[in-house]
Amino acid sequence: MLKIENIRPADIESRSFEIITQELGPRQLDPRQAPIIKRCIHTSADFDYADNLYFSDGAVERMLAALRAGAHIVTDTQMARAGINKTVLARFGGQVHCFMSDSDVAAEARQRQVTRAVVSMERAAALSGPLLFAIGNAPTALLHLVELAGQGCVGPAGIIGVPVGFVNVIESKERLIESGLCCIAARGRKGGSNIAACICNALLYMADGRQ
Repeated sequence: MLKIENIRPADIESRSFEIITQELGPRQLDPRQAPIIKRCIHTSADFDYADNLYFSDGAVERMLAALRAGAHIVTDTQMARAGINKTVLARFGGQVHCFMSDSDVAAEARQRQVTRAVVSMERAAALSGPLLFAIGNAPTALLHLVELAGQGCVGPAGIIGVPVGFVNVIESKERLIESGLCCIAARGRKGGSNIAACICNALLYMADGRQ
């Protein structure tokens, strides 16, 4: 019979991170990337994130600087929006935006015969101030965002590109990586709104001095 650990609720998260560190063994992670990688593993129980997360040069430092400067976060799902720690973000002056459920976005998408993700990225591009994008579901959002950045329509402070699935998912992430934009991406098919949110939270906690 498996032994059940008697752990106080307040200690469950820290014990989880201890187990993750133990199971990673002698592997040496980049100290700036480690909190993000470990939080992705904590969220998913999937150790593949120790291998499939890509960080562009200086991505962590640049995203932390943007958050501390009051950057807003734009997500492609309400699930990701709900999972981001808005209390910590607000302390820096930022907010989370998601336009996917807006009725006028849906109407414009139908009229133009494009996805809501495309229209949502265009709405986000009109926001002022530094912007971090967290894409966990729609590869079309990521592809269009990279296109908008290439056209000079938006200058993201950073892009978290972790859409999950099968159609254009791998291709959208590789397009992001090849673009040279500041990014964190989950190569391959894995990702999701929960991973997008947890990367945002890892960065927020780092910016807040918790990790």
